[in-house]
Amino acid sequence: MLASCKNEPIANPNAPSMEELIKNPTINQLNSLVTGTESSMRTRMEIYIDVVSTLGREYYRHSGADPRWRRAILGSGAATTLPAGGFYATIPWDARYNVVKNCNLLLQGVDKSKFLPNANAKNGYIAFANTIKAYQMLLVLTGTHDNGIRLDVSDPLKPGPIVNRATALEGIAKLLDDADALLDDATFSFTLSEGFAGFNNPAGFRQFNRAIAARVAIYRERWAEALTFLQGSFISQAAGADLYLGPKHIFSLATNDQTNQLFLEPDNTDELQMAHPLYITEIEAGDDRINKARLRPGGIAIPTLPGTHEMRIFNSQTSPFSIIRNEELILIFAEASAQNNALPAAADAVNLIRTRHGLAARLDLDTKDKLIDEILKQRRYSLWGEGHRWIDVRRYNRLNTLPIDRVDDDIFPQLPIPLSEQGV
Repeated sequence: MLASCKNEPIANPNAPSMEELIKNPTINQLNSLVTGTESSMRTRMEIYIDVVSTLGREYYRHSGADPRWRRAILGSGAATTLPAGGFYATIPWDARYNVVKNCNLLLQGVDKSKFLPNANAKNGYIAFANTIKAYQMLLVLTGTHDNGIRLDVSDPLKPGPIVNRATALEGIAKLLDDADALLDDATFSFTLSEGFAGFNNPAGFRQFNRAIAARVAIYRERWAEALTFLQGSFISQAAGADLYLGPKHIFSLATNDQTNQLFLEPDNTDELQMAHPLYITEIEAGDDRINKARLRPGGIAIPTLPGTHEMRIFNSQTSPFSIIRNEELILIFAEASAQNNALPAAADAVNLIRTRHGLAARLDLDTKDKLIDEILKQRRYSLWGEGHRWIDVRRYNRLNTLPIDRVDDDIFPQLPIPLSEQGV
């Protein structure tokens, strides 16, 4: 009797296997994947933001536990490129591609599921997955730049080749455009978090998609396309428009949830984000964006990298972090308009930002060069600490304008492909 017994494995209904999800997932299983995908978008974003902000000399990240923040990343010593084995390369790459893996798993599940009621529901899942996938790949590419990324990772055991920046941007743009087309005939059978309030249905999510597409367009220097995409986004240039309107990562202190790791306790002695002194000295008098940095009593005692103010964009561990917001879209509109020779429209947009922050409008923005200089200046202060400065000066071949505070430091133009990805 004992010999005839056989123990069959019992599937865990709360943790479906990858095989289950690929074969024929239920609506609940697909929705769990959506929830997990949105949640994982937040994972290790603090590393990405701290890395690009330090490379762009927006602020210096100091860590008592890891001296690489003020050595390797700043180019201290004889190194002319960033080593490929560092956390600054591997963590942003791995974290974002883990989200891409979730998206690919969702796409496979949607393709196999027999529980989807109609094509509109299927379109909703696909549009969500491809939009998030495109956004995650864009974050990787803004780091690696000319080193490229992998577009095809549908088979983790046999990933596609690393493609160059132009090909990567084209592939990202196509993912966004394909998702946009599907949202015409889509329904959402899933629920997104409060961070996507107003963007949690096909119409609202499409505005988010077009906003990301506009960012991609200016990276490709396709100015007319950027203006077209903005028309379908959530941009608002009304006098009292909410500059922080847009989808956000949200955090909580709940068990098994994530907190905002970009928030560091004020006056912390081990982990600090110190504003570069030029952020304080070069900002115009009366600009309320000075409040993004807080005067730290006594400054810091780190030789050769002094600072007086610490980054204070976030007030607590549960402060939300914008994925993309209205203020950036207004500045994208200004930049694309200037590059498209619509100078009055560009001047109006950039002056809207100036006046919203307590500054007088500039009446002399009558050439493209003046406008671009002013737009980059406003992007510097409006988007400070949000991961844009290094990318912006690189886009305009102005990396040499970033400050070097120590003789042996350097300005790196891009992150390396992680060592674990080389030769694969």
